[in-house]
Amino acid sequence: MVIVVTMVGPDPGSSGWNDLSRTQRIIAWLVSQAMTNQAIARRLYLSPHTVNYHLRQIYQKLGINSRVELARIVQQQTGGRPELPGYGNLRA
Repeated sequence: MVIVVTMVGPDPGSSGWNDLSRTQRIIAWLVSQAMTNQAIARRLYLSPHTVNYHLRQIYQKLGINSRVELARIVQQQTGGRPELPGYGNLRA
């Protein structure tokens, strides 16, 4: 007899999205548009180190480890819209 146990928990990122700051949501959206940290830094007038810091915080809040996972969550949360309500035009 074989018993298989599967742990089922919340989808990574589903609960943490609301905990992201405005800047973190913008950075997450730009990451989902395949922009590099350097390009995001130039776009937002930040240093690449600051963008990296925000990404680490985003990953921690969403319980993820990669840009691919972040892009998936952004797609789920925003429906792939090129604009986030209240954030203006975010097209890359």
